[in-house]
Amino acid sequence: MESDRKIILVVDDNPVNLTYAKEILRDKFKVYPVPSAEIMFDLLENILPDLILLDIEMPDMTGYEAMAKIQENPVLAEVPVVFLTAKLEEVSELEGLNLGAIDYITKPFSPPLLVKRIENHLLIQEQKKELKRLNDALRNTIKDKTLQVTTLQNTVLATVADLVETRDDVTGGHVTRTQRYLELLVDRLLEKGLYSNETEDWNLDYLIPSAQLHDVGKIAISDLILNKKGKLTEEEFEEMKKHAAIGVSVIKRIEANTEQRDFMRHAKHIAGGHHEKWDGTGYPAGLKGTDIPLEGRLMAIADVYDALISHRPYKRPLSTEEAHVIILEGKGTHFDPVLVEVFDEVADKFAHIARDSAY
Repeated sequence: MESDRKIILVVDDNPVNLTYAKEILRDKFKVYPVPSAEIMFDLLENILPDLILLDIEMPDMTGYEAMAKIQENPVLAEVPVVFLTAKLEEVSELEGLNLGAIDYITKPFSPPLLVKRIENHLLIQEQKKELKRLNDALRNTIKDKTLQVTTLQNTVLATVADLVETRDDVTGGHVTRTQRYLELLVDRLLEKGLYSNETEDWNLDYLIPSAQLHDVGKIAISDLILNKKGKLTEEEFEEMKKHAAIGVSVIKRIEANTEQRDFMRHAKHIAGGHHEKWDGTGYPAGLKGTDIPLEGRLMAIADVYDALISHRPYKRPLSTEEAHVIILEGKGTHFDPVLVEVFDEVADKFAHIARDSAY
């Protein structure tokens, strides 16, 4: 059918060449003879050809100049261009290929050769389009599968976190809020370009969800301690403190059976580092300063802030303003001074999350 034929533009200032080319190609293609590059660009406003045969030596605008202009247009740049030339010089051929042409055909034309060369180039274009279609389909399939895996992963994490949280009836909503606080801190940290050496390999799709496991070690702590209606004794507090190390141990066991090492690395740093203190007086390892993983230093602020504003049987919930002041007072002792400055910049957003969440 005529409508199924590929469109070929033949651009040449010689009428004889145009007529001859049209006669050769008309049985197989829909041919548009064009006497100049200027007219070609007018035509291209309404027609997108499958291939352009472009003469080099033309007045006003040469084939090279026209080719450079074609390459400036993202749509036209996808159209294959074959140069027509009455001479074959290595320098000019290289120039044309560097500009983006796919081939040279010398004049006068050999009819069978001209048709065959065009058919080959059109076939290559079709194969490229099909390959792109397959690559796009594969990319979309991978994206869908990745989303499914990520959704499943986050669902499992949320379920585990909820399981831990239901054993500790004084921390309702804590996991969700601290994850949102952490995200605020990380976003501002990256925006400011702070600690870039430590964050350059971070994947936020892994880091933020992994925060849900920060208290996973509480699953091994006695209900009598978790649900005590009063302040813990010194012995009970020592037992409670073990949840950080237990959490790291649990995550390491998961890590041994998964390929998601980046995810587990973040989870370990958060679980094991969120109770460490900048001055070295924290637990479980008594790490100091930047020896504490950055994820843990960030989570420490989120975790303490939420504990301050939350109700406990042995204390009233503090206001967001009071919690803000206490975090600032912990600068350089409990918390990383740089991260306290980051917190200060987003404290109003912390307060907004706290007000919008039931606790």
